[in-house]
Formats: sequence, structure tokens, C-alpha cells
Amino acid sequence: MLNMSKTLSPRSETILKSIVEQYIARALPVPSQSVLHNHGLDVSSATVRNEMMRLKQEGYIIQPHTSAGSVPSDKGYRYYVETLDDIRLPINQQRMINHLFHQVETRMEEWARLTATLLANLSQNMAIVATAKPDNCGFKHLELVSIQDSTALLVLVLQGAVVRQQLTVFNQPVSQTELSNISNKLNSIFAGLNNPQIQAKTAELNELEKGISDCILNIMKTEDEVEYEVPYLDGLQFIFNQPEFANARQTTTSLALTENKNLLRVILPDKLIGRGVHVFIGKENKSEAIQNYSVVISQYGLPGEAIGCIAVIGPTRMQYARSIASVDYLAEVLSGLIAWLYGRKIPADADN
Repeated sequence: MLNMSKTLSPRSETILKSIVEQYIARALPVPSQSVLHNHGLDVSSATVRNEMMRLKQEGYIIQPHTSAGSVPSDKGYRYYVETLDDIRLPINQQRMINHLFHQVETRMEEWARLTATLLANLSQNMAIVATAKPDNCGFKHLELVSIQDSTALLVLVLQGAVVRQQLTVFNQPVSQTELSNISNKLNSIFAGLNNPQIQAKTAELNELEKGISDCILNIMKTEDEVEYEVPYLDGLQFIFNQPEFANARQTTTSLALTENKNLLRVILPDKLIGRGVHVFIGKENKSEAIQNYSVVISQYGLPGEAIGCIAVIGPTRMQYARSIASVDYLAEVLSGLIAWLYGRKIPADADN
């Protein structure tokens, strides 16, 4: 991010804020007369023009054409974002969100789907939500259901209500009674353990039980290798409705972005620490594919247990206050739900 250690004078800050907010609202270059009338500044139009010239020289605004008004640069947006205060969703919107979450099933996938829809509509941008997953998944429960004499359905429940199923074929017929006995034994031995811990316990098992434990270990290894689940997306229509992306080339770029299976990897910065909201504007984004966009992103969940990701993608001319407030509140709601799902309380310093 850009270094905002140098602050502007109150007048320059007011003028920059006026330019940013007018450009966000209208998507048109902002002339000096509009700045003068917008904030009712008790100065001459010449003073406003001089201040705007200084802002341009210092890289906060850009003048697309000599006779045109001004638009914010990435640096100008950054200053604007860093000086926003009292960013929070209105109480009525918070209550609406809480009510809707009480109406959906207590499944992580349903929470993520609802979050994506809410976030897209609140921010009027594209929303991305990845379900929370642990760094090392933990064993919770196993069921073995007989399908045929030598075939069974293995149903594995991992911590965080993740369910995985796999058909298992044995070298000999195995009855449902035997399968139930094996399930009970493995549930007793493996409860709460991760992959390496389960491997250490396999010496206690017979050949049939070891074969089933190998299936369990392979499923858990696959889960551990996935950084995030395929995310839930919503709000692509809001991107297409923005004038910045009205031409065919930009539309194609936006479609390619949403169809990218590694979209989260594209938008995630190299280092995202904690659950606080992070904002990446234009060329602050590491990937060239999203350097015409801004990203408002936060992690959520239980640190050291299960972490997910929630983000808004939109033009650099986005409603930052609304997007930041929406991401922040929904990340807080999801963190509370994950804590409840895991039977834990959120640590007091988790927001730091």
C-alpha cells in the first residue's frame, strides 16, 4: 500500500474528498466549480483551482484532458480510504442480516451462499466468499454403510461440519455388523485427531481396519492440500453496470476474472494477517488482471482452527465506506457462527 505518512491540509483534504465522492457518484471528471459548490467552501474559485493543481502535482488526482475536470488517482483513493471514520453498517441493516442468518440451515455452505448474496447487494459490487477450513482437518465421525457384499459407502465427517463420501471395495464380503463395529472402533480411536496423529495410531489396527484408515487418511490429506474451497460468487451484474466496464474488452476481462478457478489466489495479497478489513486499490493489487479494480477483503473464523475469506471486488470508483462496513460486519457474523459450530468462543484478541 501507499505510504500516507504525509497529511494534507484541511482545505486540500476537503477538496480531495469532494472530488473522490463526486467521481464515485457520477463517474465524470470533477471541475473546480463543482468542488466549490459541493462543499460550500468560503474561498475563491482561483483558490480551489490552485489547490487542485497542487493535488495533481502531488499525485492525488489526475486530469484526463487539459480542459476536463479531475479524477482521483490510486493515491487519492488511498488517502480517502485512510481518512474515513465511523465506518459501520446502519443498525437496521445489521438486524436484517442477523434475521436472515437465523432463517438458513446451520451449514457452512448455506452461510457462505447467503453471505455472497448479501455482500453483493449491500456493496453493489461482486462478492466472493470462501468457506472456512482448518489448516489441518480433524476427524469427527465415521459411518460405513454396506452397499453390496464387498462394497461399502464410507461417510467421513470432519470438524467444521465438512462431509466427504467415498465408495470402498474390500477383498472379501463384509457384513453391516462388521462395518458398524469397525466404525465404532475407529470413532473411538481417531476422535479429534488430524492426519499425522491418525497415522501414529494405525499400528493398533488389523488389515481390514488399516485399509479403511488409509481411505480416511487420503481424504484428509486432500482436504489439507486445498487452501480454500471453490468460492461462492455473486453480483457480477453490478460490475457490468459500471461505466468503467461498459466496453467489450472490459466486459471480456470481467468475465475471464469470474471464470478463473484460481480467483481467490488472484485477489489474495501475499500476506493477509488477522481478520481486519484490508483494502487494495488499483495497482496496489499484486495481479495485473485486477489492477483496474479495488478489493476489500477480510479473513474470518477461528485463528489456528478454521479460517475463511470474504471479499468485494469492484471498480476503483467504488463506495468504499459501504463496502468496508459490509465486509467487516459480515466477517464478524461468520466468525461468530464458526465459533458456535466448533463449540468455541472467539479469542478476545482475534480482531487485532
